[in-house]
Amino acid sequence: MRADVFLVEKGHATTRSQAQRLIAAGVQWRLAAGLPWLKVAKNGDEIPEMAEVELLDAAEAKYISRGGLKLEGALAATGIKVSGLRCLDVGQSTGGFTDCLLQLDAAQVIGVDVGHAQLHDKLRDDPRVVCVEGLNARSVTAESLQEACEESLCEVVEEEEDNDTQPVAPYAWMRNGGMVDEEYDDSDDAKEQDVESFKSERAARAKARAAGALPVKRKRRPGTERVDITPEFDFITGDVSFISLTLILPAIKPLLKPDGVLLMLVKPQFELQPGQVGKGGIVRDTALYAQVEQRIRECCESVGLKVEQWLDSAIEGGDGNREFFVYARNAA
Repeated sequence: MRADVFLVEKGHATTRSQAQRLIAAGVQWRLAAGLPWLKVAKNGDEIPEMAEVELLDAAEAKYISRGGLKLEGALAATGIKVSGLRCLDVGQSTGGFTDCLLQLDAAQVIGVDVGHAQLHDKLRDDPRVVCVEGLNARSVTAESLQEACEESLCEVVEEEEDNDTQPVAPYAWMRNGGMVDEEYDDSDDAKEQDVESFKSERAARAKARAAGALPVKRKRRPGTERVDITPEFDFITGDVSFISLTLILPAIKPLLKPDGVLLMLVKPQFELQPGQVGKGGIVRDTALYAQVEQRIRECCESVGLKVEQWLDSAIEGGDGNREFFVYARNAA
């Protein structure tokens, strides 16, 4: 079995890309105790199904994605404690940041991402996580976030039929053994138009059901009835791509509590003009980093965020770019 596939299937890694990073950091295997260890040289190396595997550096497997390592380093450097906090993760993706927050005992993480079906099942199934998909953080509002959270937690159920409109026994003789005699009282008989109206209503409902146009309502899934989706957070973090933070911060700042803090990953390649970014999306002119910092600081100030610290990410971006974090506090 391919080494990267082996690591995923045996539970050493959550994704093939994570497995490949583990292999780059060092992986070895052997068939039995006492036999020599054999080093995995490349992702396609074969590992026998029953082999014992040892990771020489398991840091890459600590979180769902390496983003968790970035956030872990930033939280340690700033001294921010997220235990017990309600958090918003902007650009949730597979869930590296969310995983880090949960492992540090965050009370809840509501994650927002413009994409779909990216969050790892381990996190999607965690009762502390609300996954909101298809929502662009650039245009998010408290109202749209709350509505999207509600939709995420609900299942759609068909409205129940109103059986109160159904004639229980359209004609009295049906309750009289079918006998109609001189003493038969037809005062309780359903009127012909009532019966026809009922038939018409049911026919229209059947037609709407077949067309997928039947009225529906939302109902919280079992176990989620008491999940708090108040669009106000103690802590906001995020990792977004292909968009400048200057377009995100004005939208998410109103979601931060008056005493809340924000810790966002800054990717310089998305804060600069195309002509300032080199081949492969790499920022090679280190003098531009100061320009990026100034731009983010000015944006924070303009929306009422006080920058407490500007710091390097503990690890580089996957493409080799140098990345940063901005730590800010709600100044309003």
